[in-house]
Amino acid sequence: MWRKPQDSNRESSSGASPSFVSAAQHPPNVPPAVSQGIKIKGEISGHGDLFLEGEFEGKIRIASGTLTVGPNARVRAEIEATEIIVRGEVTGTLKASELVQIWSTGKLTGDIETHGIVINDGAVLCGTVAVPQASLFLKLFPLIKVDETDQPPQPSSPEPPPRAKGASA
Repeated sequence: MWRKPQDSNRESSSGASPSFVSAAQHPPNVPPAVSQGIKIKGEISGHGDLFLEGEFEGKIRIASGTLTVGPNARVRAEIEATEIIVRGEVTGTLKASELVQIWSTGKLTGDIETHGIVINDGAVLCGTVAVPQASLFLKLFPLIKVDETDQPPQPSSPEPPPRAKGASA
């Protein structure tokens, strides 16, 4: 009644190998993380999402994914990603192909180049923001001359211009 089948016993003993958690077993919808207390100096690159909660110094390039700097993180880096979320402290340059978000707990010292930016109340930003999309907009829709738009509408029937006093007819 309580006996285990013999076949399953053989499989577990014959296929004995060190146990580890593979990337395929990582919980869904939870990005890989560098936890608080971890210090890394160097370069991180790859695809997918990354959550940093520790300290990092160097370069980060996430080709297709979101980099989230957690509220307890301290990062000094050149960062490139599709989306960058700053909830902690970042010093460096940020280049996001889509969006940079600075949450209320975030502090960013450095320059940003992105197509979209969100800065929440309480967030700190010391640096410059470049939005390449704005220059593209100006190329597609050149500025209209001010003298063309500031003139009053012309009457539909042609009237002769007013004559100055003392002018002969």
